[in-house]
Amino acid sequence: MKILFQGDSITDGNRYKDEESRWDKNHQIGHSYVYIITGLLGLKHPERDYEFINRGISGNRVRELEARWQEDALDINPDVLSILVGVNDANHPFDDEINDTGCEKYEKSYRSILQKSREQNPNLKIVLLESFTCEDVIGETRASAEIRVERLKSIQKIVRKLAKEFDAIFIPLSDVFKKAIESKNARYWLWDGVHPTEAGHALIAREFLDKTKSIFDSDVNL
Repeated sequence: MKILFQGDSITDGNRYKDEESRWDKNHQIGHSYVYIITGLLGLKHPERDYEFINRGISGNRVRELEARWQEDALDINPDVLSILVGVNDANHPFDDEINDTGCEKYEKSYRSILQKSREQNPNLKIVLLESFTCEDVIGETRASAEIRVERLKSIQKIVRKLAKEFDAIFIPLSDVFKKAIESKNARYWLWDGVHPTEAGHALIAREFLDKTKSIFDSDVNL
């Protein structure tokens, strides 16, 4: 089984990307929730020979994913496709416009990559992770935060709709982080309000493994 993780910096995890360094098993998967997921699944099922691939790129919006989708997704032809993208779209949307048109373009691009992937592999298992944030982001004004949070809510609704449309597993990370922040301050989970700490990445990994038991036919606990 070939599992592809796609997204932005939260998925990227500062992985090595140049060809000369891809042999380095310590760094090619990155140091994000992907690292935790692959480690636990690999530990639980060494007999299955899973192939884990990370193609998250820091700073990417959904339109950047769409632009590189052939090389970084279709050519890989995964059995399982996991996507987490949206926080950069909320911060830096299409044409730098924060309006309904930007959301329409986000949805169009996201639907496009899902359609291409499903057309190539009708049996593809898709996992869509919900983007998340907190209202207190380092260096951000209150007015800017309000705009960003509202836009992210619109993006979250789009991803929920696409998950239903493409019969994908949806992972509601926004509620997960909100609940976690009730028991421990936001900086414990999201060091700058956007990017997860080690504990935050573990939180994502836990939810991923819990919601994808049917795909991996496995009960991996974190």
